[in-house]
Amino acid sequence: MRDLRVYAQAADADVLQYRDSNGLEVDAIVETADGRWSAFEIKLGSGQVDDGAASLKRFVKQIDTDQCGAPVALGVIVATGYGYVRDDGVMVIPLGTLGP
Repeated sequence: MRDLRVYAQAADADVLQYRDSNGLEVDAIVETADGRWSAFEIKLGSGQVDDGAASLKRFVKQIDTDQCGAPVALGVIVATGYGYVRDDGVMVIPLGTLGP
């Protein structure tokens, strides 16, 4: 979270969190000054990527994208490993690859 906040600040963006009354939560939503946004789940182990991606996809299905727009990106941030884009379009992002 700290790294996301530092990079978001450099890009004039905000980092928010989401949790609804049904228990659905998103670890980080990065929103730019012009209203574009991306959502991220943060998982320590690569074995949790599927859970993180499923949570992000449930989140996008629940929100009104006509009102807030579609996400620019969905990603699961992991501690180590390789970065790639899953077949469902969710990015897997190793922490060490984050940067401004």
